Amino acid sequence: MTPPPGGPGPSSPDAPWPVRTLNAKIGDWIHRLGQVWVEGQITQISRRPGTKTAFLQLRDPSADMSITVTCQPQVLDRAEVPLTEGARVVMAGRPSFYPGRASLSLRVTEIRPVGIGELLARIERLRRLLDAEGLFDPRLKRPIPFLPRGVGLITGRAGAAERDVLSVARGRWPAVHVEIRNTPVQGPTAVPAILRALADLDAHASVDVIVIARGGGSVEDLLPFSDETLCRAVSSATTPVVSAIGHEPDHPLLDLVADLRAATPTDAAKRIVPDVAAELAGLAEMRARSAGALRNWVAREKHALDSLRNRPVIADPLRLVDDRVAEVERAVGATRREIARYVGFEEHRVENYAARLATLGPAQTLARGYAVVQRLSGDDPPHVVGSVEDMPIGTQLRVRVADGAMRAAVMQPDAPLAAPTRRKKADER
Repeated sequence: MTPPPGGPGPSSPDAPWPVRTLNAKIGDWIHRLGQVWVEGQITQISRRPGTKTAFLQLRDPSADMSITVTCQPQVLDRAEVPLTEGARVVMAGRPSFYPGRASLSLRVTEIRPVGIGELLARIERLRRLLDAEGLFDPRLKRPIPFLPRGVGLITGRAGAAERDVLSVARGRWPAVHVEIRNTPVQGPTAVPAILRALADLDAHASVDVIVIARGGGSVEDLLPFSDETLCRAVSSATTPVVSAIGHEPDHPLLDLVADLRAATPTDAAKRIVPDVAAELAGLAEMRARSAGALRNWVAREKHALDSLRNRPVIADPLRLVDDRVAEVERAVGATRREIARYVGFEEHRVENYAARLATLGPAQTLARGYAVVQRLSGDDPPHVVGSVEDMPIGTQLRVRVADGAMRAAVMQPDAPLAAPTRRKKADER
């Protein structure tokens, strides 16, 4: 610390400052800060009649820090609304350091309560900030286990929310294990206590889901559950968190950050703890439906097997062969009859042709007294003669009749026949 001009020199082991000097220097530095505006939550008001100074304790809602505030009683009286413990305010004052006790306080000259509209506007700004950072992204929501080993409950001591959660949870599942952490659920000490309980339950090995619950209330009463520090802690927790704050119309920012939002503490218990009776009834119904479906399937398959068994091809496998044998035998018989008929027809045709050939053939002609005369000429084969001119005297002949053949020689020509002459004349005419 650099001493002001004209003051004592720097401290050293050989020339240490006395406490009064240190306190005076600290007071000088603090007084240089001047007037500041501070926002916080009033946790204590001490105002005694007849005194000229009122004492207040102003606390940061998002951190475990506070400062003593002093003011004249008239400052409290000039406030727009009566100031009470838990009220959010904005103060204007100067930091004061009292060297005698080495204590720091804020001497204020004006106190302005933060109205509902301003609180809601601040919550809305915080909502937009957290939304832009992705804390409300549905993809970050952790699934709620169907059958949690243990349920962590953060709520006020002996409140309606605690009774509702416990009664509904144990009514649905008597063996449910609930780890309860009682904390303030409104006021300046609520957020730090809830943060400690959340960290404790998040580290608990047997807790699979954490419920933060409280009953309904005014906007000021529910302010701790829209605190930025609490919202970030819930988003960073490894255990799924269920928000069950107030009633259906209440929507603190914790509802948007939590993995599951329940309308009421009772609704939260119903959504995280399965109903044993309903589950057993569902299992019994599914077992009955499965058994019925299996019986129906067996009946259908049995009917199908009976249908297959009763089919002719299965009941009498050789019947098809027997039917085909009869058809083959009928076809063979018909084929044989057709062949016999065709053969008979062809035999009859052959006989007719044979008779016609026999009638027209030389044998029948020879049998009627005709003969075939062939001329023999040395080594040449014999050839039939048809005119007496081809048979001069001395010609060797072979004469064939019906029952054989003989050799002959031409002795002299006979008189020519007249019939051919007449036929010739007729032809000439």
